[in-house]
Amino acid sequence: MRLRRRLAAWAAKITEKICVYIFHRQGATWAGRIALGICPSILKELAGQVRKEVFVVCGTNGKTTVNNLLCTALEEEGYRVVCNHTGSNMLNGVAAAFALGTKLNGDLDADYACIEIDEASTIEVFRHFKPDYMVLTNLFRDQLDRYGEIDATIDILAKVVQSAPEMKLVLNGDDPLSAFLGMDSGNDFAAYGISERVIEGDETKEIREGRFCRHCGARLSYRFYHYGQLGDYACSECGFQRPKIEFEGQNIELGEEIAFSVGGRYFRSAHKGFYNVYNILAAYAALRTAGIKAEGFQQALAVFRPENGRMEEFRLRDKRILLNLAKNPTGFNQNINVIMQDALPKELVVVINDNDQDGADISWLWDVDFERLSGMGQGSVTASGIRCQDLMLRLKYAGISSELEPDVEKAVRRYIEQGSGNLYVLVNYTALFGTRNMLKRICRTGK
Repeated sequence: MRLRRRLAAWAAKITEKICVYIFHRQGATWAGRIALGICPSILKELAGQVRKEVFVVCGTNGKTTVNNLLCTALEEEGYRVVCNHTGSNMLNGVAAAFALGTKLNGDLDADYACIEIDEASTIEVFRHFKPDYMVLTNLFRDQLDRYGEIDATIDILAKVVQSAPEMKLVLNGDDPLSAFLGMDSGNDFAAYGISERVIEGDETKEIREGRFCRHCGARLSYRFYHYGQLGDYACSECGFQRPKIEFEGQNIELGEEIAFSVGGRYFRSAHKGFYNVYNILAAYAALRTAGIKAEGFQQALAVFRPENGRMEEFRLRDKRILLNLAKNPTGFNQNINVIMQDALPKELVVVINDNDQDGADISWLWDVDFERLSGMGQGSVTASGIRCQDLMLRLKYAGISSELEPDVEKAVRRYIEQGSGNLYVLVNYTALFGTRNMLKRICRTGK
């Protein structure tokens, strides 16, 4: 078995290099597929070699950021960590993370594992190993033709949580769907959240999936919302309410940087967006729940650089280009918030594809609050991607004038040639890797 595992690990490493350097593709999916084909037990064997504990991160939005920040924080504490940094989060991607992390002898040298898992893939992955902790970021409606309604995702997660009764949950207590899942599971859980109103006003146009009590169906009462269905809630009919918050973000500061305190400790990050307060809280709560003091957490925030198109910044001389993944209404709305908080002149390219991993149903575009882009002033908006015409139609009904350019590289190059110094590029899933490679090439070569 050890020889087979070693062959599988070597084959995975070779496959990944071929995919990256010859075919210019990410490579993790094929690496994991080949590793599992050669040694079907490789994932179980390697997960069993992790010396301390295995964290998995699930949830609709924020998985990659939370998982990579958690990994960075553990490394700042001096631990060796195996992690699927690239965001390849289905079974093959998870297998690749372990296989690519092995030494030449096919063994793993890791204290911890930080593994992001797609919610729909958790059942497959949990057949191979049972994690010690699951970090749950949030549960919003995602691609309808892949996941179905949010109830289907909750049912999947409920089954996998029940299959791992010793696993402890670290969940977003401000999300009634995540809180219900934790309370109903019978597993131990710790909750993080924000108990103060941060943004004044009620954004009534936002879709709020969890407004109704999962226990009795009555409408939940909210003291306030943060965004989506996140907020301070309670059910007057059956008593279901926001759980006790063990890791509470306080004194939230938003702007060019974000800052907050938790448990008497103050953290500051250069990363923008209210949603990143939740991401940072999730990673910190996971560390503390696992008994890690996290003395180097502020340093981890200082050195952490978002990768793989999660508010990833590219520089071309005096020009700044920000790339971010946005694949559902809540994610888009939070990205629009970040754009509108930027007081500098700016332009925007939005790329919408409908490939298999994106979902062919793009009706969710009508739930995005594109109307807010009317505050961009003189900044222009370009619709790009396979479904650019559908996007342009949605923008027209939002009262936003836009230009049409199906080819994202042509759209970006046009803005560069026009002298744009502050460009945001929002892409859904299958546009991410190609767009990121294109931006890296332009910034590397200068043309």
